[in-house]
Amino acid sequence: MSNTTHIKMSRFVLTFLFATIVWQISNAQQDPQFTQYTYNMSVINPAYTTNELGILNLGANYRKQWVGATGSPTTLSFFAHTPFNDKIEMGVTFITDQIGEDVIKLNENNINADFAYRLNLGSNSNLSFGVKAGFTLYDSAFKGRLIDPTDEVFQNNVNQIYPTIGIGAYYFTSNYYIGLSTPNLIKSTQLDDVAIANTLGTEEIHLYMIGGYVFNVNNGLKLKPSFMLRGVKGAPINADISLNALVNERIEGGISYRYDDSVSGILGFRVTPSFKVAYSYDRTVSEFSGFNNGSHEIVLLLDLSLLNAKGGYKKSPRFF
Repeated sequence: MSNTTHIKMSRFVLTFLFATIVWQISNAQQDPQFTQYTYNMSVINPAYTTNELGILNLGANYRKQWVGATGSPTTLSFFAHTPFNDKIEMGVTFITDQIGEDVIKLNENNINADFAYRLNLGSNSNLSFGVKAGFTLYDSAFKGRLIDPTDEVFQNNVNQIYPTIGIGAYYFTSNYYIGLSTPNLIKSTQLDDVAIANTLGTEEIHLYMIGGYVFNVNNGLKLKPSFMLRGVKGAPINADISLNALVNERIEGGISYRYDDSVSGILGFRVTPSFKVAYSYDRTVSEFSGFNNGSHEIVLLLDLSLLNAKGGYKKSPRFF
């Protein structure tokens, strides 16, 4: 067997093993992870509302996880939502998630429409209930062969569509919020026909709890501790704890800790009252730290005025 064949086989085996490990790890995070989860809550909870009538909220999040590791996950999400009146808010969310490269690729695209109904409880308190509905496009590409070129392994690619239905509840005031949700109530089996991976492809139901509080320290400083708990069958509860500071409504910095996984630094800048850009870097602290160079995440947020285009967006920017 030639050296070139040996190299190709070795690369295939390493890629397959890493994809398998990533998939196993992903049993605890089949839904993508987000360090800056407080600015991506529409993806997690369909009940998330802003109570900003006439404002279209847009956001995009790009995450490259475990940089330097072969076939590491890459995630891109987008959301858009706006209130239609003082009770109803609607929007759309899109997530594309990819694991693997070269001979093994697993792609998942989620497209959903969100509907939330908000109740004003008085004293600046609001409670909303939401529904998320759409579909998932799942695509796997297995292009490699092992040793004997006549043996077909991973030759049957999978291209399937699954329906998604999620629900959530979200309570918020001007200073704090708490939410409960599951982005998808429908379990699906994705890799039934792939011999070696047939036990790895069951999409489990994820449960989320998220909350935070904003402390107005003085006119130029706000502090926001926040948390996110995530539970899924077959894995321990995953916990994120964060502390962010907002200075003069413009500059934001913070730290975050994901239990037994990573420590993160966050830096954001509000370019204008309606446009914000933020970046975070995760440093892995688990046993997987020796196999990657951390994770990068970039967030873009834009608020557009629909009722007063000439005047623009003049409200004080939200901290959550």
